[in-house]
Amino acid sequence: MPLLIGTSGWQYQDWRGTFYPAGVPGTRWLEQYATRFPTVENNGTFYRLAAPATFAGWASRTPDGFVMAVKASRYLTHIRRLRDPAEPVARLLAAAAGLRDRLGPVLLQLPPTMQAAPALLDQCLHEFSAQARTLAMPANPRVCVEFRHQSWETPAVEAILTRHNAALCWSDRLGRPQGPLWRTAPWGYLRFHEGAASPWPRYGARALRTWLDRIAEKWPPEADVFAYFNNDQHAAAPADAAALQAAAERSGWPVARAPTDE
Repeated sequence: MPLLIGTSGWQYQDWRGTFYPAGVPGTRWLEQYATRFPTVENNGTFYRLAAPATFAGWASRTPDGFVMAVKASRYLTHIRRLRDPAEPVARLLAAAAGLRDRLGPVLLQLPPTMQAAPALLDQCLHEFSAQARTLAMPANPRVCVEFRHQSWETPAVEAILTRHNAALCWSDRLGRPQGPLWRTAPWGYLRFHEGAASPWPRYGARALRTWLDRIAEKWPPEADVFAYFNNDQHAAAPADAAALQAAAERSGWPVARAPTDE
């Protein structure tokens, strides 16, 4: 599958009249979004895990081939801080299974104050495979981890991610990587938090080109690489996502298009 590009979330009021036509009600924004991009990162699930019926509703509102990444609940990452992960992981997967074939990677974004705890990480990643078997999911969910404390940047942590086929989340702020650029899985995940171009918080063409080069250095064209823009202010995220799509197409890198555009 080619590069899949989207945004972190789709429900932002300042996207009305810019990304979303003024006459489209908020209740139809997901459907409208899916006409423009092939994937979205659902970061609302970080604050409140939706019911299985809600996940199923999101699946029914999007076309075949659409992919929704899911940000894990802060209860797992920020309150329990990966301790005793069995119950929160089981609850997350049981709910997200409502997406059926729309389910994409699960993102674990760790607190910036959480220092390295390799044993907790290893146990948590193991639980995703174990709970997927318990729930009879057709495949193990892809899990991506975004570390935000430098102590995690060790060979031991890299080896844990690799053993579990979990991706290290590459992240950018102001055009600079926020950690190592390890490839720990056959697939990748990249988050753009804030660009350095004008108007703020947009990304410039050079920054996007540099990230495409980094992707090409690590993965072959057929690999799944997910890229999400989290700079939602002033509708920068959808504009930058479209710009990255265009840049990848100009370079000849395969890019997934919105299913409704195919």
